[in-house]
Amino acid sequence: MVLRSLHIYPIKSTHRIAQIHATVNPWGLAGDRRWMIVDEHARFLTQRELPRMALIQAVPYDDGSLLLTASGHQYQLVPLPGETADIVEVLVWRDLVPARKAPEEANAWLASFLGRRVNLVYMYDPSLRQTDTRYTKPGSTVSFADGYPLLCTTEASLAMLNEKLPTPIPMERFRPNVVVSGGAPFEEDTWRRLRIGEVVFAVVKPCTRCIITTVDQDTASRGKEPLRTLNSFRKREGNVYFGENLVPENTGLIHRGDTVEVLEFDS
Repeated sequence: MVLRSLHIYPIKSTHRIAQIHATVNPWGLAGDRRWMIVDEHARFLTQRELPRMALIQAVPYDDGSLLLTASGHQYQLVPLPGETADIVEVLVWRDLVPARKAPEEANAWLASFLGRRVNLVYMYDPSLRQTDTRYTKPGSTVSFADGYPLLCTTEASLAMLNEKLPTPIPMERFRPNVVVSGGAPFEEDTWRRLRIGEVVFAVVKPCTRCIITTVDQDTASRGKEPLRTLNSFRKREGNVYFGENLVPENTGLIHRGDTVEVLEFDS
């Protein structure tokens, strides 16, 4: 099997950025979901509430700054908030996490595009947010991703799903970090550890899928698929699943085209 593609999402729930290679940190890929948009109560916002977030591209620079772009809007450069920036506790699911506020110019740009008052924040210390210890070892950390450092999907599973859909969908609907080619459909359900490039990953939990999968990531339009079809054959205990959550066991580089080796299967 081969690592077919690699993506980061610099701001949680915004447009994907393809990568040729990426550094794997304990909390996820370098540059992935270290920024987040929150409401006036410092609660996280995603495409669940605001599908138009899919149309925002946040291009990262080496100095940590971001370039915000969206069709019909002039670009906005957002510097990395420094040590003098205001700190606010933000809520992502059940976790309260300290974050630094971005400059007001960034908030105004986002508000203009999204049509509501929002704030952009930066996770300056990703070691502060812990993963769910029911599925991971104590001390495992995660960025502003929903729950785990990386999400892995496979082309074989998407191909099977697309055979059942009235209209095929692209992998981007599932917003993975790593996409694997080769293997059998939904074989990933049986993986427990795998190696990609320099890094070994624990496969800790299938990924529960939500309404974001029904948002076209290039138009922000919303429909009923693929959730309706996934519900017919991938439902367990009230949830539907597609993809696997990964936790790195070490740090290192991974590259598009790397061999993907399963080290352990479910016993």
